[in-house]
Amino acid sequence: MLRGIDVSSHQSSFSTEGLSFVIIKATEGRSYINPRLTAQTKKARDGGCVVGFYHFLWPGNLTAQAEYFVSKAPERAGEFLAVDWEWTGDRTAATNAEKDRFIREVKRLRPNHRTILYTNRDFWLNRDTTSYAGDGLWIADYVTAGKPRIQAKWRIHQYTSTPIDKNLADFASKTAMRDWATP
Repeated sequence: MLRGIDVSSHQSSFSTEGLSFVIIKATEGRSYINPRLTAQTKKARDGGCVVGFYHFLWPGNLTAQAEYFVSKAPERAGEFLAVDWEWTGDRTAATNAEKDRFIREVKRLRPNHRTILYTNRDFWLNRDTTSYAGDGLWIADYVTAGKPRIQAKWRIHQYTSTPIDKNLADFASKTAMRDWATP
């Protein structure tokens, strides 16, 4: 198992010490871009980490959101993409069908990068009806690291959010994770 973190504009600094990967929020909806994206990407890459980028999904305008995300998320071999599917700030959420369409559109637009689904245990068990997670599931369940309470194959487990989102990835090495990221 590899250790990693995920960050957004809320983290003005972070350490890559002891980490194998960093997943960075790139975009949200059709207009937000993480103002720290460039600096966070440089820090993660300079630290030798495998890098992933995620988009916070809003309901509606799925093609436009996918186009916006791939236009802003840096593109480099050995890095991957993710969609964050959960409640928005105004307590709306993309439907299961919208989540599936978004992932498929990102995969179409960036065929040389793996695309995974990030969601919490409640959405996975109670809102998801297809179990479609693109190329892998990144599940948030704040329990023992590497033991999410789901009956599904997962690639990444976010097991805590304090003081920063900590994750484990089910790969033997950073090289294996990089190789997987580029199909």
